Amino acid sequence: MRDEPPYQPPPEDVLEIGAPEQFAALAHPLRQRLLFALGHRPATTSQLAAQLGAKKGNVAHHLKVLREAGLIHIAETRQVRGGTEQYYQRAARHMIVAHPQAAGTAAMLTAVAQELDRSPTDPHLTLRHLHLSPAKARELGETLTRLVDEAEESPEDQPLHGVLVTLYQQAPPAGTTNPA
Repeated sequence: MRDEPPYQPPPEDVLEIGAPEQFAALAHPLRQRLLFALGHRPATTSQLAAQLGAKKGNVAHHLKVLREAGLIHIAETRQVRGGTEQYYQRAARHMIVAHPQAAGTAAMLTAVAQELDRSPTDPHLTLRHLHLSPAKARELGETLTRLVDEAEESPEDQPLHGVLVTLYQQAPPAGTTNPA
């Protein structure tokens, strides 16, 4: 028997990360992993703890931080054995960090590194430096985003893959000026 939760809209397509509390929430690798885990379907604290190999109390604390930052919400509640079970869901399918900050970026990359380390297959990891005009850089960024957004997913019984896309302009060496 399910209790009706307060109405929660389906996740937005895109959430732009920009508030200080959102960056603070992203600054912990377990919170990043929780967001990854909630990427496709709602889950309870117990389910997430088991999936991530973490303590239930620790997961509950980090879910609270993510919820207060507006990155997740309670999608539904159920009565079980005299208690209430809450299912958490991401606030958006895609989260974009429009103006990355060092702490959030470091946490995100740390979480991705942990996921790469836990991968049962060899991951694809490429770093390449290209000389691009601003127009070509914008075009490449739009193409990469489109490729990820338009990727057709297989049924849920297939392995889950993570995709991190970044395009950045390197800072010029100390003592030089940027020609762009």
